[in-house]
Amino acid sequence: MSKYTSTFLNTPIEYLKGVGPQKGDLLRKELGIFCYGDLLLHFPFRYVDKTQITKIKDFPTNGEAVQCVVRIMQIDIVGEGFKKRLVASAKDDTGEIELIWFQGITWVSKNLQIGDVVVVYGKPQLFMNTISITHPEVDKWNLQAPSQQAFEPVYSCTEKLKARSITSKSLMQFVRAILPQLQELDVPDMIPNAVLLHQQLMPRYFAIKEVHWPQNLKQQQQSTYRLKFEELFIQQMNICKTKRNRSNTLGLVFGQVGNIFTEFYNHYLPFALTDDQKKVIKEIRRDTTTGLQMNRLLQGDVGSGKTIVALLSLLIAIGNGYQACLIAPTETLAQQHFVGMKELLKDLPIEIKILTGSIKGKERKTILADLESGTLQLIIGTHALMEDKVVFKNLGMAVIDEQHKFGVAQRASIWRKNTTPPHILVMTATPIPRTLAMTTYGDLDVSTIEHLPAGRKPITTVHRTDAHRLKVFEFVKEQVHKGRQVYIVYPLIEESEKLDYENLMQGYEQVKSFFPEYQYKLSMVHGRQTAQEREINMKRFIEGDTQIMVATTVIEVGVNVPNASVMVIESAERFGLTQLHQLRGRVGRGSEHSYCILLTGNKISKDGKERIHTMVTEINGFKIAEKDLQLRGPGDLSGTQQSGIVELKIADLVADVAILEKARESAIAILDDDPNLQKDENYFLRSYLEKDVMRSVWQKIS
Repeated sequence: MSKYTSTFLNTPIEYLKGVGPQKGDLLRKELGIFCYGDLLLHFPFRYVDKTQITKIKDFPTNGEAVQCVVRIMQIDIVGEGFKKRLVASAKDDTGEIELIWFQGITWVSKNLQIGDVVVVYGKPQLFMNTISITHPEVDKWNLQAPSQQAFEPVYSCTEKLKARSITSKSLMQFVRAILPQLQELDVPDMIPNAVLLHQQLMPRYFAIKEVHWPQNLKQQQQSTYRLKFEELFIQQMNICKTKRNRSNTLGLVFGQVGNIFTEFYNHYLPFALTDDQKKVIKEIRRDTTTGLQMNRLLQGDVGSGKTIVALLSLLIAIGNGYQACLIAPTETLAQQHFVGMKELLKDLPIEIKILTGSIKGKERKTILADLESGTLQLIIGTHALMEDKVVFKNLGMAVIDEQHKFGVAQRASIWRKNTTPPHILVMTATPIPRTLAMTTYGDLDVSTIEHLPAGRKPITTVHRTDAHRLKVFEFVKEQVHKGRQVYIVYPLIEESEKLDYENLMQGYEQVKSFFPEYQYKLSMVHGRQTAQEREINMKRFIEGDTQIMVATTVIEVGVNVPNASVMVIESAERFGLTQLHQLRGRVGRGSEHSYCILLTGNKISKDGKERIHTMVTEINGFKIAEKDLQLRGPGDLSGTQQSGIVELKIADLVADVAILEKARESAIAILDDDPNLQKDENYFLRSYLEKDVMRSVWQKIS
């Protein structure tokens, strides 16, 4: 199907002068540019102000990027293997500088000559009294005829493209070949006029032209703002429409809380609920009385008491004559939920069972038969509960724990477990920054438990370097002698699985040498073990059979060992903030004071230092999540890839929160006024969204 309404914009990119079949194929593979329209939506990621030239003697030392004009004096290729690099010495009339490339050496050496006068852009660094810029952007500088444009766009470009002489400059020339031919009718404005006027946005046609070819700073800012707003507005229209469609899905009516809930709440609740927990229960109760399906996300920090809220929600379903289930991502976590809930419900007339992949034969058949007949009211399980073979008589409520561990298709399979879809409560202990909640989870109603229950002792978090390792192990030894248990966690990054495994095994041997097995009991858990091996070793630690668990991040979610009071995180600089916070949450669950020790190398990056400092000084998971979003961006945060986060071309979820909020407000206002977008003023918006939906369908098929 056509991607753009304009025939001109659908023109294949290879037809553009200077491109041709081979370069066109590369542009498709490397940047997803298939046609003229795609090229115009490949926006500049920054601009070079050609009027701003910094002399070498005036270079800043705070890491800011600069632009300078220098003459290349010498070019050398030094080192071998992964240490091989190209070093070019250059100077202006105030000083000297080194330009360094570790990649693209062949391309650079072909295009850079001794004696060339070039404009260089990059971040200068000072090391051993030598100023250098690594992987700078370099362009030939015509001293007689500087650029006609003060603001020159810079486009993202891959190494493969550069190797075939397709640079940012090439892309700029391709865009400028298209712009004079672009007509206003080629880019109709999908944003209704009322929104354009209210938000003071320039028309789309001018925004696209000026974002690629701004004549001044004001033009560049206005066009960029307009296109960021458009991108976020379309995203929010899709999310809000999805939410409204879901909100119109018929659901089961729970007309009462039921005797089971009342009995448990009045006589068996082990502690008083916090105000946050009560508020969430009221929200869930309200949802289940409307006759529409509930789709609610419950987020709360580690240890905030989400599990008891989940149990009370399940009891409401049971009290109304329906079945209920809780789904966890691992057998260990499912087992913990089962044991905990079975103990809490032991004096109530509720049949509760667990179903995981390891339950086989007669026991499994009995559970499946009881679910289908309706005699089994409450089932706890893993992905096994999502299988087609698992048939409920009348499932009314499904709680999905650590929801980011499940794919969208897996979660959707729960809808099909009843003729009228059951109510869905998904939970996460990874606090979600507000901007991500408005985008990734914008189609769900969000409940938040912000405050921890009274009595939770704060965890002391400290940073230590490798030089203090012996002191750290001495402290661990003291804690073990006091009867406590300890986690020692190593990083796991899929791209270097072999290396991580080797580091883990070396670390395990080091721990064993300090804690000999004739005196201490150790267990190890990692991804190369079978699921059964991991479960056995986890169980030994949970039951207190081992004192020290050496593990990778597989223990991040859900493990509850109240006697564990120390968490040692090796190479802590390699972890993201949210992950560090999750790991820290594995301790501090008992009555004893707990500790989290962040072990790092002696040299760590600026971002690494900031993450470590944040962990040492901050305990609020929501503030930590916001900081993690700032440092790493949305694409790297735990679980977001599975959750369908939209890849943005020009907007930034961290920097553009204010634009996002305005875009969301505008989207909601339009849908409130015209839910099906049938009014004339919404014609182009409706057409665009319909094409957008069809495009996403075709992309999934492909």
